[in-house]
Order: sequence, then C-alpha cells, then structure tokens
Amino acid sequence: MADQGIDFGDLERRMNGALGVLKTDLAGLRTGRASSSMMDPITVNAYGSEMPINQVATVSVPEPRMISVQVWDKSMVGAVERAIRESNLGLNPVVDGTTLRLPIPELNEERRKDLIKIAHKYAEQSKVAVRHVRRDGMDTLKKLEKDGTISEDDSRVHADKVQKMTDEMITEIDSMLAKKEQEISQI
Repeated sequence: MADQGIDFGDLERRMNGALGVLKTDLAGLRTGRASSSMMDPITVNAYGSEMPINQVATVSVPEPRMISVQVWDKSMVGAVERAIRESNLGLNPVVDGTTLRLPIPELNEERRKDLIKIAHKYAEQSKVAVRHVRRDGMDTLKKLEKDGTISEDDSRVHADKVQKMTDEMITEIDSMLAKKEQEISQI
C-alpha cells in the first residue's frame, strides 16, 4: 500500500509491533494470582545464548498461588533459578530436583506500587518506539517533498495521517496501561 513513496501499512505494522511487545510485557507483571504468562518475559542464559524460559522448561500452574517450572536439562536448573530471581517479579524459587516451585506471595502495597512503576516504564518504552516510527515516517515525507516526489500539500496531508496513527497508538497504550494498573491495584 505504498502511497507515493510512503508505506503507511509498514508504519502501522511497526507501531502495532510496539503494542504487541507492551502486551507481552504487561502480561508478565503479576497481579497476585499465578499465571504461566508471568514467565514469558524471562530469558535464561542457556547454551551460550539467551533463550525464553519456555524453550528450556515446562511452565505450569498447579495451584492458584503456585507456578511450577519443570526444567528439561538438569544442568540448566541453576541458570533458570538465577533468571527467575533476577527477573524483578519478586519470586523466590524453591528447587526440588529439576522442578522449581514458585509460590506467589500476596502483593503488599509497596510491591503494588513497584509493579505499577514497572508497567509505566513498559508503556513509556512502547510510546518511544511508536514515536520513532512516526519520526521515520515524517523523515521520509520530508525527503520526498525535498526531492519533488510529492507536493507540500500532499506532504502535509500525509503528515497528518501519520500523526493520527501515532495518536491512536498512544491512546491504545494509555488504555492498556490503565487496565493493567487497575488489575494490579485490586486487592
């Protein structure tokens, strides 16, 4: 869908990519109830590279307040435990052979505030990514206008369209953040 040299479809795809990353990050923030998606953002230093935890272990939720991580390779148990401890989720794994049990403690007020701060950080990173995509689109428009490929009026119309896409994405990010904040704040 190239429109005189600028691909709005590509810009929208890249902005939606930033939204997708935010959804994944927010799903990883715990809300007091066990969920296997809490483990999604955790990466383990395995076999010389960073791998998602679900590529070295099976994550399950046997109880509402417990996550079980069954590590496939016994030599990876220490690395998986370290990755979970360093993940900022506030979880303390209990090692039992190749199984790590992660009891989910009640969220206290301080931890809720910390989680909300982390959610805000994730949202801001997504907004920055969306703004980078907008900047790329605007730079392309300026270059096309300078080269004489499009007129100044067309450039202004396209710039308004890029800005409208950006504003919609920022609004979506804000609504996702508000929803997660409410979820974290529930007692």
